[in-house]
Amino acid sequence: METCIVPTLAENTTHIDLAIAKPKGLSLTQLGVPLLEGTVIKKGKLPEFLQLFEDGTAGRRYQNIRITAAKALEGAVETARVIVQFEVFGDENVPLADNSGFGVTLCAAGEAVLELPQTAAFLPYAACWYENQFFYEVPPALFDSVDGLRFTLKADQVRPL
Repeated sequence: METCIVPTLAENTTHIDLAIAKPKGLSLTQLGVPLLEGTVIKKGKLPEFLQLFEDGTAGRRYQNIRITAAKALEGAVETARVIVQFEVFGDENVPLADNSGFGVTLCAAGEAVLELPQTAAFLPYAACWYENQFFYEVPPALFDSVDGLRFTLKADQVRPL
């Protein structure tokens, strides 16, 4: 019986710093962030992050990773959200099932404070770029201490084209 070797994209993690940003601009308006007095914005970005095969070759590319965290009043309720945006390219492979996606962990002073739900990326076909956008509710009381996040690409078995 012949053994079939399934290529695997290895898990890869990076840290993205968040810094206070001005609560104005087209990007915030497009995200629907309430730009009211008292709105607090934190932003971070990373130009590129690769997910490698176990042999070290590139298997999936994430570019223009943008993080926007916002704390604002909606009506009389204080809310906090983290919005993750990126472009992803599937190179010459496709996931065997739904892709394993990514995970986000909020950090304060280098320590993990909240792990957000793992999410699959929108990547229906190989060899194409796809824009992705996700948001997460976070406790407003935690917002002020958050100064970065861990962005983890989860291991994924794929079929080469």
